[in-house]
Amino acid sequence: MTVLAAGIQEEQIATMLLGIGVILLVGAALGALARRLGQPKVIGEITAGIVLGPSLLGLLPGDLTERLFPADVRPLLSAVSQVGLVLFMFVVGWEFERRLIRPYARLAAGVSLSSIVLAFALGVAAAVVLYPHHDTVAGHHISFTAFATFMGTAMSVTAFPVLARILTENRLMDTRIGALSLASAAIDDVLAWCLLAYVSALVSSDGDYAGLARIGALSVGYVALMFLVVRPLVARLVWRWAAMERWSVLLAVLCAGVFASSWLTSWIGIHQIFGAFLFGFIMPREPRRVLAANLRRPLDDVSVVLLPVFFIVTGLGVDLGALTGTDVLALALVITVACAGKLLGAIVPARLSGLSWRESKDLGVLMNTRGLTELIILNAAVSLGVLDGRMFTMLVIMALVTTAMAAPLLSRREHLTAGVPDKVRTPVADATAPRT
Repeated sequence: MTVLAAGIQEEQIATMLLGIGVILLVGAALGALARRLGQPKVIGEITAGIVLGPSLLGLLPGDLTERLFPADVRPLLSAVSQVGLVLFMFVVGWEFERRLIRPYARLAAGVSLSSIVLAFALGVAAAVVLYPHHDTVAGHHISFTAFATFMGTAMSVTAFPVLARILTENRLMDTRIGALSLASAAIDDVLAWCLLAYVSALVSSDGDYAGLARIGALSVGYVALMFLVVRPLVARLVWRWAAMERWSVLLAVLCAGVFASSWLTSWIGIHQIFGAFLFGFIMPREPRRVLAANLRRPLDDVSVVLLPVFFIVTGLGVDLGALTGTDVLALALVITVACAGKLLGAIVPARLSGLSWRESKDLGVLMNTRGLTELIILNAAVSLGVLDGRMFTMLVIMALVTTAMAAPLLSRREHLTAGVPDKVRTPVADATAPRT
């Protein structure tokens, strides 16, 4: 048996490749089934991860989950999934359109802040009930502050990429609610990543306020560096090499920049996905069509292949059979809190701003969509040691439920107010590029 490097054997590589092949086939099949059922593809892909994990495949004779994804191969799968995740977050940051917010800036900010504040507060309140049963992870005691802050963050999330896909598939992109929900979700996503950065810093400092202050200072310096130094350099580089059509070299340099930015945020003490997102956020948007065809699309295609691996890594951590009767009650509480925070937090300011009950309800339903963004945050929490297996399972189920309920609860298109200004339509359509 050949030993390749650092104890990795050729058989492990072969098993990993077989596992990835199975992941892609099952993910594609369940993704197509989800589309036929009127759900976004990501619902089927997340379900594929759970199906291939201990919750279903692992229950069959022969321990097929362990055969396909043995313990010594899972770190390799996790590494592959992180590459796909980092590139996906780069594209999400790049696709974030500030012009989305302008036509509805005041209302979008009100809806986003209201839904985040209420959802965060309810998440912290739920943490008071849940914390005594989940205060220890792998023998390590978790502070209530870290657990409660994370629970509030998990409840506050709206999945911008999944929301864009739902709007496209339900032909709602050119409605007022479609544009308003995307603008609100864009603000929501940025705030969610900031909250996650804070949780990462809180856990990394391990209650040391001096350490937390150091991480905060380094984070401010990092953001300043990205906007004041890296942003103009990248813009100059992209314009020059785009004019010369040196796309392959430019793509390699940008990927290197993404990975370096991700490493830097990890070194600072905040999660690496924040570095990928911010590097995408500072990228130039013009010339839009040329950059989309030659840079964003290739990165998007890589993510389409690698993200299903992220779903199976997530699914391997979901064990429905491990949930007790008390956990089922806790799951009901988590889903109720998640829905109440987002629905009420969006409906109330929408109604106060003059939207109809139907429009306000649809806006709340759309803001309650979590999907892939929630899974990214949950996996970050697991890597930080904030969540145990049972809590992780409950929150993954919550993400599935809140995402799946969007399509059947939306009003018919003809009942929604149309007439989004033309200047909004182009960036809204472009925002759907990350395929989920």
